[in-house]
Amino acid sequence: MTQVVASAVPSANGHAAKPRRAEPIRVEPPSTPAAKDGEEPRPTGPTFHLNPAAASYIIRVSADGDLEHVHWGPRTRTAYTSPPGGNDSWGPVRTRREFPDVGHGDFRAPAYRISHGGTAVTDLRYAGYDIVAGKPPLAGLPATFGTDDAVSTLEIHLEDKLAGIKATLSYAVFHNLPVVTRSVRLTAGPEGAVVDELASLSIDFPVGEYEMLYTYGQWARENQVVRRKVDHGIQGFQSLAGYTSAAHNPFFALVNPATTESLGQAWGFSLVYTGSFAAQVEVAAKGYTRASLGLNPSHLSWKLSPGESFTSPEVVCVYSAAGVGGMSRTFHNLYRQHLSRSDWTHRTRPSLINNWEATYFDLSQDLLLPIAERAASLGVKMFVMDDGWFGVKHPRINDHQGLGDWTPNPLRFPDGLGAFADRVTGLKVKPLPGTNETTAAHMKFGIWVEPEMVNPKSELYEKHPDWVLHAGRYPHTTARNQLVLNLGLPEVQEYIVGVVTNILKSGSISYVKWDNNRGMHELAHPSDSHRYILGLYSVLDRLTTAFPDVLWEGCAAGGARFDPGLLHYWPQHWVSDNTDARDRISIQMGLSLVYPPSAFGCHVSAVPNHITDRETPLEFRAHVAMLGGSFGLELDATKLSDNDTAALPAILALSEKVNPYVVHGEQYRLSPATSNSPAVLYVLPSGDAVLFAFQLKDSHFPDQPESIRLQGLDADADYEFDGEVYGGDELLTAGWNWWAKGDYRSRVLFVNKVKK
Repeated sequence: MTQVVASAVPSANGHAAKPRRAEPIRVEPPSTPAAKDGEEPRPTGPTFHLNPAAASYIIRVSADGDLEHVHWGPRTRTAYTSPPGGNDSWGPVRTRREFPDVGHGDFRAPAYRISHGGTAVTDLRYAGYDIVAGKPPLAGLPATFGTDDAVSTLEIHLEDKLAGIKATLSYAVFHNLPVVTRSVRLTAGPEGAVVDELASLSIDFPVGEYEMLYTYGQWARENQVVRRKVDHGIQGFQSLAGYTSAAHNPFFALVNPATTESLGQAWGFSLVYTGSFAAQVEVAAKGYTRASLGLNPSHLSWKLSPGESFTSPEVVCVYSAAGVGGMSRTFHNLYRQHLSRSDWTHRTRPSLINNWEATYFDLSQDLLLPIAERAASLGVKMFVMDDGWFGVKHPRINDHQGLGDWTPNPLRFPDGLGAFADRVTGLKVKPLPGTNETTAAHMKFGIWVEPEMVNPKSELYEKHPDWVLHAGRYPHTTARNQLVLNLGLPEVQEYIVGVVTNILKSGSISYVKWDNNRGMHELAHPSDSHRYILGLYSVLDRLTTAFPDVLWEGCAAGGARFDPGLLHYWPQHWVSDNTDARDRISIQMGLSLVYPPSAFGCHVSAVPNHITDRETPLEFRAHVAMLGGSFGLELDATKLSDNDTAALPAILALSEKVNPYVVHGEQYRLSPATSNSPAVLYVLPSGDAVLFAFQLKDSHFPDQPESIRLQGLDADADYEFDGEVYGGDELLTAGWNWWAKGDYRSRVLFVNKVKK
């Protein structure tokens, strides 16, 4: 008999929640299977059926109190009876386990290692469960969220009765998305404990052929997609930079070999965290495939006093039966609706111009104002002042000094920061052609900061050399001529909150670009990295709560910290310092494997490009930048050619027309970035869509380019497209073919559903 969730269950605050349907979580009571000849029957514990939309995640408690993983994949309506493994004479090494330990016969990679009382062996066994309406927050950590009618949470309790150590495994089940999230809370016993290793996710897949999908990169070449066979042994990647880093994003997926962008099964895993992490997949000799994702054990070793708890970051688990693209769209919807908490997440973004590639450190109020004036005359809505505006004793005239001293440079800004902001926000923005704008709005002002860092040549370092991360008597290692402030210290957190608050109160500032340009080197203790990240989250929580109307954008030497942890606080992130349009196609499409394009900061830069020296047409550069939610210019507006000056108002108008599709629509990658004709479609809930089509090289001879088959449309509806009316079925099956003479050509076409 099946036990269902009660009609009223306790909520996070202990009060009864309103009745709701029982399907998201179902609990089958313990059972006693038939015994083998000569053996005593051994009753098993309960079985937990977690049923997010169109998927099921099933866990069973074994006869000895271990958690067995049964199923994660397509929805099952009835009890899943096939055995997940075999607690036979081989022991747990042949069992699909949910929270594997070390020291009891499972010789595969464990999910956790805890040292206590002179031993590293821990025996956590099932002790009970709770079901909670909604989703309780994770203490001190960013996490997904949802109302009682959108998500339910199962908490499975484990206990080591000898050591008194307890664990709670939390599973949040989203009702309308094929998503289950996982996290772990460990509580020390009377002896205390040290958490040496803790993966938020460990999951054993059935015997089968799998491929691993993830991204790798470096500065200016982030998020290059890798897809490779999963073979025997351990394969994976990590970050030891103290942050998530450009080398790897905290995400990977397992797919079947036959899975494509639009067909087949995909299982995606994304860690909601900004610090060092580890991801690995292990195929054991006996066939099961174990995937794990969580904190990097090299940056952990977290000491717990008796009764103290430690909570792991959350891992988001997505199942897709609609290929890699279906997985991506689920992540996009989840992160927009249930992770990013800023109101800007759901708002179209103002076009902006940033002066970095125009001036670098050579700036002043007199040099910047003409750029802002020219941009306003073209229709740009916001001016952003980048690095170099601060420092008194050690002026920030290069990257060798001044970082940490957040006082405007009196020589460059003799009238003060507030006065310059007022001059910019006093500018009238010219209405764009073909839009509903009839009156000129005032320009907005934004500013660049890098509050987590300090130059040795600064007043801050002279006063507080003990505030930087350091390892005792060992010499400090600089990178980009700077050191890392230790955000694990409460006094450093207070300083950063104070200086950023003062900046934002000094003038009319609508936007903050928050940068971070190096990793952590000297750590006195492995846990310093995680303590830093917790301090960073505390700072961001306070600042974004105090200034909810500010549009915050993250940056870390480009896209080195584009992760779900920061997306919780900031609605967008700078994708890469490489603004070359051809390179940006692959960077942005790789990033869209897991992150919504509405969170991408994408700018049009001057040519030749300052990194690649490549020249591409303005229209091509602009269309690539429009693929992201925040469109901008990264150039000197006073040095534009006459042709570019004439073209930009129409380009800005198109970017504003396209932006709602990117912010609110679902993305379909119609052809890959590696092809000669990449194509991307955004489909609104109304059914209207916009198509981006690119041609990298003139391919008319000798081969005709392949047709672009659209997705996400209604096959039975008609659409106005490229000046004609087509059936949805025709666009989905036969597709659309185009060719243009020349390299680096592009088209943006609206696909308007004909209303009946």
